Amino acid sequence: MVSAAYDGFPGAVAVSRLRVYDWPTPDGRPGGGTPHLHLTCSEGYVVTAGRGTVQTLTASGFRESPLGPGTVAWFTPGTIHRLINDGGLEITVVMQNSGLPEAGDAVLTLPQDLLAEPDTYAGAVRIPGDVPEAEQAAVARARRDLATGRFRQLCEATESGDPKPLAAFHRAAAELVRPRLDAWEQRWREGALAAARATGTQLDALRRQDARHLAEARVVSTGPTVQGRFGMCGRLDVYPGT
Repeated sequence: MVSAAYDGFPGAVAVSRLRVYDWPTPDGRPGGGTPHLHLTCSEGYVVTAGRGTVQTLTASGFRESPLGPGTVAWFTPGTIHRLINDGGLEITVVMQNSGLPEAGDAVLTLPQDLLAEPDTYAGAVRIPGDVPEAEQAAVARARRDLATGRFRQLCEATESGDPKPLAAFHRAAAELVRPRLDAWEQRWREGALAAARATGTQLDALRRQDARHLAEARVVSTGPTVQGRFGMCGRLDVYPGT
């Protein structure tokens, strides 16, 4: 019998621990992350400590949602989001389509000229891994502040009734990732689609009174393989297999 199990984390989602940046922001907030959107992945937050908000921008407008211990929040692809850290904000982040965010399914709200082609964008967002941590932090902070400026411009235009700047950003983001789509589709087929199909296979087996897949059960436990990485919104602990 072919195994009916999916071996990855349930639902082929990714899990990470996030400590939101506490660097003061250009607009006077005590701390915060880098505004960005995802093109094919919904994102969820489970707040474990601290206080803050998540600022979001969609074609429907700007919104600010409070975050505190126990809050669960999520948003769909196309939502530009920015975390504000009012003190000790820590979040367990759950990402749809494990592997896709790391493969480029996130575009920062950088100035339009930096979104013109993939190499330019890659150079603008890259945090070098071969320099001291203080230099990495400086690059991450400068990147965040640049994206924050564009985010505020997009919010102001949308709230004033002008949808064109946000639409232009959406078009640029979509064009920027277009060369990656074949690779993304392969990750999706091996991840989220395979996980959904495994459930269908199990349902079919149970209808046939075939319970052999239950004998294949296994348990996985792991800790983070990467700790404190400079991410878009803060310092990240990354877990394998998610």
